[in-house]
Amino acid sequence: MMRASWERLSACVFSGLILTTTTVALMVPTQAVAQARQLPDFADLVEQVSPSVVNIRTLEKVAARQGPIGQIDPDMLEFFRRFGLPIPNVPRQTPRSHPQVPDEEQPRGVGSGFILSADGVIMTNAHVVDGADEVIVTLTDKREFKAKIIGADKRSDVAVVKIEASGLPAVKVGDVSRLRVGEWVVAIGSPFGFENTVTAGIVSAKQRDTGDYLPFIQTDVAINPGNSGGPLINMRGEVVGINSQIYSRSGGSMGISFSIPMDEAVRVSEQLRTSGRVTRGRIGVQIDQVSKEVAESIGLGRAQGALVRAVEPGAPADKAGVEAGDIILKFNGKAVEKASDLPRLVGGTKPGSRATLTVFRRGGTKDLSITIAEVEADKQVAKADAKPAKPKGSNAGQSLGLMVTEATPEQKSELKIKGGVVVEAVADAAARAGVREGDVILQVGNTLVTDLKSFESALNGLDKAKPVLLLVRRGNLAQLVVVRR
Repeated sequence: MMRASWERLSACVFSGLILTTTTVALMVPTQAVAQARQLPDFADLVEQVSPSVVNIRTLEKVAARQGPIGQIDPDMLEFFRRFGLPIPNVPRQTPRSHPQVPDEEQPRGVGSGFILSADGVIMTNAHVVDGADEVIVTLTDKREFKAKIIGADKRSDVAVVKIEASGLPAVKVGDVSRLRVGEWVVAIGSPFGFENTVTAGIVSAKQRDTGDYLPFIQTDVAINPGNSGGPLINMRGEVVGINSQIYSRSGGSMGISFSIPMDEAVRVSEQLRTSGRVTRGRIGVQIDQVSKEVAESIGLGRAQGALVRAVEPGAPADKAGVEAGDIILKFNGKAVEKASDLPRLVGGTKPGSRATLTVFRRGGTKDLSITIAEVEADKQVAKADAKPAKPKGSNAGQSLGLMVTEATPEQKSELKIKGGVVVEAVADAAARAGVREGDVILQVGNTLVTDLKSFESALNGLDKAKPVLLLVRRGNLAQLVVVRR
């Protein structure tokens, strides 16, 4: 009896083990299939967009070496001499016997591009076609065309070329504002000359500031030399950027690539197609970032905006009443989160149009109306070297490590300021904060400094336990300095 019960129990356990093992075995491929379904399938997308991507080769004309027929090339002559080889006995001919040799065309570079419209308008990078004497475009069906450069804008690195063709497959332009960090994207191009190469990755960041004019899209898509000018494509098959730069220590891909946002590229291309050049707005200020310390010292709440370091005399900002030390918070209602936002917003505004600047000045905000001017080549703000005189001085700034004197009429005229005190000597806290001899202090906290008396009064009115904010003029530039006592 007990033996029969034991056999029934063993059979049940064994059956359970078989069932469990079978269930687990069935779950493994099911889970693998589910995971595979979560990964994107790029095949249909690539098949859709690839015909719109082109290979671009550039050629340059090189002057052919002129000389009588039979005369040994100087480089070859040096080669024979260096290695002790016998110089060939070439018969000499008269100078009249050598013909004119035409210039030679040599390969200059390889890049990528994509068809913007069916009539042969193609977009690429400016650096791909820069300096080229001839541009050759190869389509995916292997047809080759000589292209005409419609225009190239070095500042945005966008160029437009045109081939004589019709009925071409144009790309769809996507909405960059819908692009999300973490979203899958694809690049198609000709890295190292290998045409129609496809790589994929994700969007790592948007509006990445690299010190250039544009807010780049950063991805981890493998981009290499030859990919330049090719499209960055979202999963809807739309072009959202032009592959332009990589961050690399080796010259190859390191997982950090930058693409020009398509909205900016389209705006530039429209101007290039219309007039062959790009016009940009300017207001005539030099700006800097607003640090956390400065923001806290002036009661701004958080680090934001663009700190005005200098205002160009006679420029739109000067006429509108912008002052050195102002912090520009908005341009035409659009927030200026960091200093690099302002040139992009102003540059995208049509010269001659009116705009509104919202500035933070001495504890409050103010709206200024401004007329946008056009960017001029190599426009720079002149730099003045202030030479402080030595009239009566003040020891009021000793707690900060400062010895100051009143600005002379000559200094006020030269720097175009209405008041201020000149730093005669600097040490301790002020020196550590970056104040230098010859600097002109225009403001203490939120109080303007017109003379020694106002400087002393402003310092005496501050909480001695808190840092002191100074608006300092150095040459033609102004900056906010936080001095910790």
